Amino acid sequence: MDTTLNARSAGLGLRRGLLPELLAMDAGAVDFLECAPDNWIGVGGRYGEALAELSARWPISAHGLSLSLGGTAPLDTQLLRRTREFLDRHGVALYSEHLSYCTDDGHLYDLMPIPFTEEAIGHVAARIRQAQDALGRRIAVENVSYYAAPYQALSEADFIAAVLAEADCDLLLDLNNLSVNAHNHGYPVGEFLDRLPRGRIASYHIAGHYDDAEGLKIDTHGAAVREDAWALLGEAYRRFGVRPTVLERDFNLPPLAELLGETERIRAMQRAFVPVAEAA
Repeated sequence: MDTTLNARSAGLGLRRGLLPELLAMDAGAVDFLECAPDNWIGVGGRYGEALAELSARWPISAHGLSLSLGGTAPLDTQLLRRTREFLDRHGVALYSEHLSYCTDDGHLYDLMPIPFTEEAIGHVAARIRQAQDALGRRIAVENVSYYAAPYQALSEADFIAAVLAEADCDLLLDLNNLSVNAHNHGYPVGEFLDRLPRGRIASYHIAGHYDDAEGLKIDTHGAAVREDAWALLGEAYRRFGVRPTVLERDFNLPPLAELLGETERIRAMQRAFVPVAEAA
């Protein structure tokens, strides 16, 4: 099957709790599925068979969790090797990881923000280049949500743009993370988007978050997408163009029909988008 992803495509996060419904899903329900290879490498039995069946029916994109691109320990070369084998086996055309770190003498099981400094740009860019060489493909990095900011000599957007340029990689723009960060840290989303290089945007994520009683937005991936995130997705399409877009839902999984309703909203937004050149 053709594993390339059309720009106008809507994907759904592949979660084990959804497997029975995904396996029974109609062929046209989504355009592709996205999985975390870290959770599937070496998995056999009925789960491995289910993944093989799903990857035979739909293109698969991959979103890594454990490379710790911003960390100080050497990159896990065994994980990189096994990830490359996974990507090749399933014909993955789009692979991404988080612009963060998740290890410090052990796995932290969380995505920690990188200091926004010139030194950190060189450090993480070198690790991204090493990862791209090991994986044999260009990758995208995702802007992450964070709550306590480390030292910031640069704005978040300027830091991201500098990493993309020095590493020669792409960006997976997560609109929910942007909504959460802009609210919690008090910066205008328009100024953030103004600083991103249009040609580096490879794909988008959209998900739900939780608003706590103190006014903090918490990135949970455990709720329906909020209207502010939908609005940001539309703004991203306007500024950067339509790209493959994934609906993420990790917890409090609703019936599949609800998730397909949200992926259909992505499709409707993509269909409604007309680039300026086409409209002229």
